[in-house]
Amino acid sequence: MAKNSSFDIVSEVDLQEVDNAINQAIKEIRQRYDLKDSKTEVELNKKDKIISINTKDDYSLKQSIDILQSKFIKRGISIKALKMEEPEPAAGGRLRQKIILQSGISKENAKKITKLIKELKLKVNAQIMDEKVRVQGSKKDELQAVIQAVKDADFDFPTQFVNYQ
Repeated sequence: MAKNSSFDIVSEVDLQEVDNAINQAIKEIRQRYDLKDSKTEVELNKKDKIISINTKDDYSLKQSIDILQSKFIKRGISIKALKMEEPEPAAGGRLRQKIILQSGISKENAKKITKLIKELKLKVNAQIMDEKVRVQGSKKDELQAVIQAVKDADFDFPTQFVNYQ
């Protein structure tokens, strides 16, 4: 009997890298001439996985988000992990923007992944396990075809492949 190989499809964010990206963004925001007077604050709540930006106006907010996204990309963090909420007014006529870090694959997204894998009509088995999807198969070529199909599928959340055995 052939040995089954497997891997897990996950959606994770390295909070240390996120913290580093935020620190770099804060440094750049404070140095930029057009943002110096905005008194922009960027904070990370690691427990709730929420980034909050507090700034003086719409222009400063857009520029701050742009800088933050560029720092994420430089650190190898997918910006698909950022789920933007609507900006809301804050004290003193300022703006506050909450950005939720998506971590883990929701049930709906896991169903999208398993549906995609079934449509490939390969001899692999995909099962949803908590916040990840495990894919098993006897042929490594088929597993690699699944990995390529998931990469090409352009989901609205980041995917990584771990525990390849």
